[in-house]
Amino acid sequence: MGENFPLLLVLLAFIAIFMREDFVLTLIYLFVGAFALGRWWSRHTLSAVTFKRTFMTRAFLGENVPIRLELVNTSWLPLVWLQFDETLPIELAVPNLYRRVVTLGSKGRAQFDYTLHASKRGYYRVGPLHLRSGDLIGLSDNLIDEGHSEALIVYPRIVSLTRVKLPSRSPLGTLRHTEPIFEDPSRIFGKRDYVAGDSLRRVDWKATASIGRLQVKQFEPSMALETAIFLNLNKEEYEYRAQIDATELAIVIAASIANWIIMQRQAVGLSVNGEDPLGADGQPQSLPPRKGRAHLTRVLDVLARIRTARTQPFVQLFQQENTHLPWGTTSILIMGHLDEALFDEIFRARRAGVNVVVILVGKVPAIEAIRRRGQHFGLTIHEIYDERDLARWRQ
Repeated sequence: MGENFPLLLVLLAFIAIFMREDFVLTLIYLFVGAFALGRWWSRHTLSAVTFKRTFMTRAFLGENVPIRLELVNTSWLPLVWLQFDETLPIELAVPNLYRRVVTLGSKGRAQFDYTLHASKRGYYRVGPLHLRSGDLIGLSDNLIDEGHSEALIVYPRIVSLTRVKLPSRSPLGTLRHTEPIFEDPSRIFGKRDYVAGDSLRRVDWKATASIGRLQVKQFEPSMALETAIFLNLNKEEYEYRAQIDATELAIVIAASIANWIIMQRQAVGLSVNGEDPLGADGQPQSLPPRKGRAHLTRVLDVLARIRTARTQPFVQLFQQENTHLPWGTTSILIMGHLDEALFDEIFRARRAGVNVVVILVGKVPAIEAIRRRGQHFGLTIHEIYDERDLARWRQ
């Protein structure tokens, strides 16, 4: 009726002029007054509506994400009717719209609950929230207001690993090692008699006084496993038909290995090409090796947001970031192809004291030639075609 209201006023005005009826003029005054009052009332009450969206901003793949939406009328005037439309990510909700109509009394409030299913890894926006209102009899047009949206991050799948054999040259860590050269003076596991050549710093004077002959401490060998994960998400370096599955599997592998390393109380870093919606110019930021669950959260955040794209070649990423790694770091390269240029860069990194482990994901062209060359130069190469191949690291 709001669209036809001006025509109605013109018609009543003509009737009042030609018929000279005071009643028609009274109707005009009533309609104009009702229109002005209703429009003012709707605008005032709609501007007084606030909302709060409550949910966990991070979720793991397969979880349900409950969301509570609370609407509050902060005005003393009641809101005759209010329609709200909550825009939802289509990957997590079908249909991707949550719509309700509600009446809010003076200082009234209403709560609504709905659930999203985290069925796909990614970075999503929940909202915006669109509010619409008008007067009771529909004279004024619907008024629309828009609320902000909020971010929801769905982490990639994390496969629980139990034994991942990664080489390291960094001594004095927290992982047990089989090489006695990496003895850790903070890990004492026994004593023995002194022999010529033992350092006097290793003598246990209390045990010597108790037994009556020189005793030296024995230290348990250990190593530090500082790891940098390099993940290739340049879509042009994956086999076209298996591109989506292979890149998602590569992300699962990176997340699982990062989780395992952090659980071993070791440091892990991440460098990845691709596209990050929160990165500077869409480029993901490299994370240097760090320890702790807080750092694991940052790694998983990047792996959740990252998208495949036509970006810089993987060999350039490895070349840029590898120069900042300390001696003895283990570099894990997760990718869908290994060419001549990357082979050369790997050999340069090994000569600089970096351990390199290659994980080839999905269907890899010229795999036999890659295997032969890797065996010839003693390069550790793992081939993972699907998640079932990760079973070797779960036993």
